[in-house]
Parts: sequence; C-alpha cells; structure tokens
Amino acid sequence: MITNKINDILLRDSFLNAKPFPHLVIDNFFDYNLANRLECEFPEFNDNKWYFYDNAIEHKKTLNHWDRFPKNTYQVFTYLNSPEFISQIEKLTSIDKLYPDIGLNGGGWHMHSRGGKLNVHLDYSIHPKLNLERRLNIIVYMNNNWKSEWGGQLGLWSHNQENNQPKECIKKVEPKFNRAVLFDTTCNSWHGLPETLQCPKGQYRKSLAIYYLSKPRDNASRRGKALFAPFGKQKQDDKILELIEKRSQVDSAQDVYKKK
Repeated sequence: MITNKINDILLRDSFLNAKPFPHLVIDNFFDYNLANRLECEFPEFNDNKWYFYDNAIEHKKTLNHWDRFPKNTYQVFTYLNSPEFISQIEKLTSIDKLYPDIGLNGGGWHMHSRGGKLNVHLDYSIHPKLNLERRLNIIVYMNNNWKSEWGGQLGLWSHNQENNQPKECIKKVEPKFNRAVLFDTTCNSWHGLPETLQCPKGQYRKSLAIYYLSKPRDNASRRGKALFAPFGKQKQDDKILELIEKRSQVDSAQDVYKKK
C-alpha cells in the first residue's frame, strides 16, 4: 500500500537535518493504482459533505467524517493510524511512542479551488480532546493534473524570534501527485500557501492529511489553536490582525473560521 521508501533508515538524517525544520518529501508514496483510486474518491467540490473555511486567512474545504469515506480512503486512513505504520514513523523521526489521532482532528480530505489559500501558520500544539501534543503532519497530494503555474506550493518558513512570526520562505514543495510531505510541527514550523491559487475552473488542489501525537513534553507549547500570520498588505490591516487573534484562541476561534 505504502512505498517501501519509508523504511529506508538513511532518510532519518535527511529528515532531522532538513531546513527550516525537520521534514521529508517522499514521491510515489502510495502504490500508483491505489493513488489513482484515492483521487477519484474525493467528492465534487460543491458537494454538501464538505466543511468550508472561508475568511481572509484560509479558504479551503475539509472533510474528516469516517462514515463518508469510500472504501479505499477508509482503508488508507486506517493503515496510516495503525501500529505497523506508526512504528515506521517513529524510527524515521526518532520520536518515541507516537499515538494516532483516530478522530482526524484537522485532518482527512482537504481541497482548494481557484482563489484558495492558507496563510502561513503554526499548527495547534495540544489536541483539544486528547490533551496530547501534536508532533508530526503527513500531507499527501492527490491532484493528478496539477500544473506548477497554478501555485499551491507548500511554503516552509524560518522563524523570527523577535516577533514570533515567519521570517522567510526557505523551501517550496510542489503539490505533485502522490507526493507526501512529512514534517515536525513543534519547531516553530511555519508553513502554508498564502498566495491565492490560480488554477482554472474545474481543477482542484486535493490532499490527504493525518497527524501524530505524543504525551506532552515539559517544554511543549500550550497552543490550542493554529496561530496564523498576516501576509503582504494584511500586516497593516487591523481587521485582519483582529481576525488572526480571534482565530488563535480556543474560546473565540469558532466564531471566525466557520462558514458552512
């Protein structure tokens, strides 16, 4: 089901030494025929199954309900949550005792259309229901016809300690079909796609996302919601800055990021 490249112990150093924070890009992540089936199982963009994030810092659709996943998608998420796969991730990343997030909080299917975006951000640190620390993300791109000129590259940004903001984009990862990105979310791991997508109508940036957790470390951030950064002219927009502040707080986030 999964490429055997994940078992290559030589990748550990590549992951740990990557800049601006530990990460690894793995092409041909799934068996090719399986990857094609997974892409075909995504709902239509206008299907009412989707949950819609629509504001100035994030414009995307997501779905994480297991009962709505077709057969192949259901099996893949089951495998990615399995002890067999997690043991491989532990060896690759040198992180002991990872736990799955079976509820796929923030994970599952993601889809962006033309105009879609996701401001650079830090993920939440402490899971809202499990009280475990979020340690790793895996994103697998499922868009077979995607073209580079449409945008949608995942930017990995360095950290500005003086203002707790992203500093500069160190790397851009093309959302190539069947490409996986594994990264540590705990190292001031600013990431996102802040520039709006320019894909034509009927083309969508699709991805699968899954996260892994551990018992909270003594030095773990207590962030309960994602912390977004303003992009471009947004830095001088008080309304955007207020939106970001509300989005970052557990008690107020729900008021600003839910639309449908």
